[in-house]
Amino acid sequence: MTRDERLPEDHLLWLEEVTGEQALAWVQDHNAATVAALGDEEFDTLRDQILAALDSDERIPYPARRGEWLYNFWRDEQHPKGLWRRTSHDSYKTAEPAWDVLLDLDALAEAEGENWVWGGAKVLYPDRDLALVTLSRGGSDASVVREFDITSRSFVAGGFELPEGKNFVSWAYRDALLVGADFGPDEHGVAALTDSGYPRTARRWERGQPLEEAKIIFAGQTKDVLVHSWADRTPGFEREFVARMLDFHKKAQYELRRAPGAEDGELIEIPVPLDADSSVHEDWIFIRPRSPWAYGGTTHPEGSLLVFDYEQFMDGEAEAHVLFTPDSSTSLAGFGFTLSYLVLETLHDVRSELQLRTLGDWQPAELPGVPPFAQVSVLTTDPDEDDDVFLTATSFTAPSSLLAGSPETGLHVVKQSPAFWDATGVEVRQRFAVSTDGTRIPYFLVGKHLDEARPTILYGYGGFEISMTPNYSPALGLGWLRRGGTYALANIRGGGEYGPSWHTSVLRENRPQGFADFASVASDLVETGATTVAQLGAMGGSNGGLLMGVMATRYPERFGAIVCQVPLTDMLRYHLLLAGASWMAEYGDPEAPADREFLAAYSPYHNVPETGGRTPAMLITTSTKDDRVHPGHARKLAARFEERGHPVLYYENIEGGHGMAADNKQTAFMTALAYRFFTNRLGAR
Repeated sequence: MTRDERLPEDHLLWLEEVTGEQALAWVQDHNAATVAALGDEEFDTLRDQILAALDSDERIPYPARRGEWLYNFWRDEQHPKGLWRRTSHDSYKTAEPAWDVLLDLDALAEAEGENWVWGGAKVLYPDRDLALVTLSRGGSDASVVREFDITSRSFVAGGFELPEGKNFVSWAYRDALLVGADFGPDEHGVAALTDSGYPRTARRWERGQPLEEAKIIFAGQTKDVLVHSWADRTPGFEREFVARMLDFHKKAQYELRRAPGAEDGELIEIPVPLDADSSVHEDWIFIRPRSPWAYGGTTHPEGSLLVFDYEQFMDGEAEAHVLFTPDSSTSLAGFGFTLSYLVLETLHDVRSELQLRTLGDWQPAELPGVPPFAQVSVLTTDPDEDDDVFLTATSFTAPSSLLAGSPETGLHVVKQSPAFWDATGVEVRQRFAVSTDGTRIPYFLVGKHLDEARPTILYGYGGFEISMTPNYSPALGLGWLRRGGTYALANIRGGGEYGPSWHTSVLRENRPQGFADFASVASDLVETGATTVAQLGAMGGSNGGLLMGVMATRYPERFGAIVCQVPLTDMLRYHLLLAGASWMAEYGDPEAPADREFLAAYSPYHNVPETGGRTPAMLITTSTKDDRVHPGHARKLAARFEERGHPVLYYENIEGGHGMAADNKQTAFMTALAYRFFTNRLGAR
């Protein structure tokens, strides 16, 4: 830890020492005080109820399709760390599928004396007999990767293995990986990692070769966010790609073309706009520009989706086929493929819709059986096998369901989640608040008593083009709605609810407008009689934690209580901490004088009201193992509030990473803590 002389003196820097003795003693003292304040009998009951829902055998075992098998990762009371398992399609459709356990993470952790947390598996395609298993200690982003033999249910002796780090890895083919890792400085002393802490180089690692001898196929610069590579092994369409992320929203993309059997190849840049999203599938490239894009004599709006013949596009001669054009209320949320169809997921005023197009001629098609009035999304498909789609359907009040089917057969319910709380009488309404610049900001209102002032929790995020959509939450129902509380979900700018411009309009110096959106929703809730200031709480995590910090320091008069989770709070040092440098395209560069000026104007840590000023009651939470957003952000904000005479509650889970929890038990504890805080401060019972 070193002090940047260009930044203001900070006497709380010692709290950035993640495992420093003094800092951890401070954490332990605050944890104990928070448990003493909130850990009563009602807390214990709620924690146990949430845990029972998280561990319930009646939950839907959401699958990932890989050929003839459906894979699932499952945690329950007997297996808190989890089981990686699979079953056949026919067995999955039964009430009690016959699961074939591939890896017992609890047994592995006990045998190795490690607190392993599952990070996923990449199965070799098309053979599907090997996998790259990712494991982290305590839930951190840094992880180890090991080669796993699915047939023998064991790790491959002498197989591929990456040491702990923020690695990127994928199969090139059976005996080679495409990998990004910390290889140490090169011969010129240039670090193998970027300033953001991610791999700067993409390499090919052949089986039996020492990791340090893996061949570089692309090297970026330390100021980049990251470099990563991957391979498409679809028979007949085998290709390798490299992406160089220049910042969080811009990337240069390349295809690595190699002759069969050749060690080296030629990197050819794919001529898409730097801020566009693109995906190559078989003969086509799909492009979603994030700003207006002039191509072929036509300017295509941001958020549209176009498809081109890939080889013709690379030659500069392709004709564009427009698959989706947004309007003022509709945006593209995502897309995927089956054997014969393109599946588009769209949002219309934050309500989901599905559209199908036939691959090749791009004609519209129907998928019968999509539930009306539900939030639907494609869970998994297998584009090499058939046109079957697994689809999730959810809402604030209806338990989630899993549907399966195809355009030919229609959809039918395969699995249904139980109701973990009684939603009788709970209504859902969509309203629009007017922000300070006149923009209409949508929000959902959920509760039993929407026409009277009730204790209310307003949730928000507002960043990185991530949309906030309705979903069924057992914890929300058990901890809040069944007690008569009201819940509001704000769709403020910074998210992706209305496409790229909804996000880009509040980047950098314009970020305060997104904060104003959230504050405007808070005011609308009070002005329309849904709640009162004293009864209004707010909650958000990560970027949403920054939002909460701003609400507590810039708009404290609008809230009675705030839960601020894994937040960014020191916006003058965030770029120096862990992955912070990767977010400068979102927030700005604190080392640039003009940027530092607007960041300092709202940075929560630097704008805590002086002694005597009003602040809402606050609970600040984070994780010691969070290696994405540094726990020092949360620690220092809590300490700054306290030294200025504003009492706060603070809790830091020792494990859990950016998600704050390493298992269901920890999730239940952290969730119950937040809702118990709100019931105490806002009066819901």
